[in-house]
Parts: sequence; C-alpha cells; structure tokens
Amino acid sequence: MYLVTGGTGFIGSNVVAALAARGDRVAVCDTFSTGDKWKNVAKHDVFDFVFPSDLDQWLMANGEEIAGVIHMGAVSATTERDSDLIVASNFMLSAKLFEFCARLALPFIYASSAATYGDGAETFDDTLDAVSLGRLRPLNPYGWSKLAFDRRVLRTVSDRRPVPPKWAGLKFFNVYGPNEYHKGSMRSVIALNYDAIASGDPLRLFKSYRSDYGDGQQKRDFVYVADCVSVILWMLDNPFPSALYNVGSGTAESWVNLARAMFKAANQPENITFIEMPEPLRERYQYFTEARIEKLRAAGYTKPMTGLQNGVADYIERYLSKPDPYA
Repeated sequence: MYLVTGGTGFIGSNVVAALAARGDRVAVCDTFSTGDKWKNVAKHDVFDFVFPSDLDQWLMANGEEIAGVIHMGAVSATTERDSDLIVASNFMLSAKLFEFCARLALPFIYASSAATYGDGAETFDDTLDAVSLGRLRPLNPYGWSKLAFDRRVLRTVSDRRPVPPKWAGLKFFNVYGPNEYHKGSMRSVIALNYDAIASGDPLRLFKSYRSDYGDGQQKRDFVYVADCVSVILWMLDNPFPSALYNVGSGTAESWVNLARAMFKAANQPENITFIEMPEPLRERYQYFTEARIEKLRAAGYTKPMTGLQNGVADYIERYLSKPDPYA
C-alpha cells in the first residue's frame, strides 16, 4: 500500500489515480474542507483515508503494510504568509515522514519546488550540496520552507544519519493539468482562462518591463502533470541515485506560445491583449524559468516530456471542455 499525502490535491490526486489504475492499494492523507476537492479522487479506488491530525496513529497501526510514501502534501500557495502553518506542514511533517521511511526502509518521494530558486538569477541547477543550496534566495515563505527541508535532508545525508533506501526531492516547475480547480487564483493560466476564451473573450497577459523581453515573451517551463506522475511512478519502480531532481519539460516557452496553444485547442481565433503588471510584482517577477533535467535523464528516466502544444491540447480536449473535467 502506498501512502500519498496531499492525495486530494493537484499533483497528489493524479498520483492516486495512476496508482489505483494499475491496481495498487492507496491510502490518502489530506483534508477535504467544504469544497469540491473530493471530486479529485471520486473516480478512483482509495483503500483508506486519514486526516493529517491522525497520521501518527495511522502510521503506527499500518507501517508494516506501507510500500512507500509519496509526500505531496504542503501549504503550496506562494501568497500564504502564515509562516507557522507553512513550517508545520512543509518542514516538520516532511521531516517526520522522512525519518519514518528511514526507520522502516521505505522509499520516500517528496515535493520540493522550483520556488526554491527564487528569481532564478543564481541557478536552476538541482545539485545537492551546501554551496549550491546556500546560493538560493526564495521569494516567499513557501519557497523558503521547501529549501529549508532540502537543506535538512542534505545535513542528514552528510552526517551519515539513517535515510530511506531511496528518496527524491522533486523540484516541480510550472505544473498544469486536471484536478487543479480547487486552487483558486493559484490555478494555471489555462484553467483560469479557458472558459473565457472559449466564449470569445481575449486572453490578458502581462506587459514586459525589461527591454530584452517583448510583451508576452517572458518564459516559463510549463510541465504537464501527467509527466510529473510518470516520473514518480518510475522512481517507485526503479533504482536511481537518491537526490534532488528538477521536474519540468526542459524547454522554456513564452506566455504568447501558451496563449496560442490555448486558442488553437479551443478552436478560437487568437485574441491576446497586454495589461499592466501590478507594481508590487514588477520587482520580483520571474522572466525566465527552465528546468535542467540532465540529472533526471542520467538517473535513467528516458520517457519524452509532453510538449506544450500537445499538453495544452490534451488538457483542454479531454478535461476542460468536458462537463466533468476531473481525472
């Protein structure tokens, strides 16, 4: 049985779907609240549910049945300012599960984040050493908490303390795909704007405030959630060097290219307008992100990543344009 924390969330629920589809028993640790997060797992055979507040007791009772832990649970909003909440969820819980997997010799796959890279001025290199991690300057408490746990893992390894038999911290870049709908304003531009552009409205993109980037030519590494899940399942099933790994497409694409892919998939004429960026955002806006995935490739993961055009088309045609958009 695999334990998936954050299993009703975006990436976590897609992991649950993939594990259940291949016949694995899955336990989900998460909260549901009063919204529609339950729909993220409604189609799948979940063996057990556990609330985070009951996790210690559940682990004690079920430890011998667990085959591995996929830790996707986190306070993931980059706008969250309750640092106590962030530390409790993103650092303390992660440390507890890491130690649990070390003690029981279980695989441990956890979500780090490309937010650890801050504005990207230093590096997008997923090297696990004190110098590399020490150069990073996250822009928000979320990114800082993920970096703090990466550094704890490094210290644990350096001190030769017990570690899981295989572990990975996955630095996800700009992930998009089904089951992100509960994230509100933190949803991808695709999910936020599909209904509007399908109705003939324009897509609004931020203007550029740098001379080396035209309006809408700011670039991101957009990665389809199916690729993130594929990497996780591969790691569960295969040996690999335990380390931090970037998970992205490996190719930076402009917002304009993303918009064009959306209009094409929605069968609408291209209609893009450029708007002013809020002033507080201008000083910390990322103009370029691109995952270096050579390390992941060297570890043995060879499956091609989904290109932006194909990923957007699949997302819109199979999910967003349907009455039931859930995976």
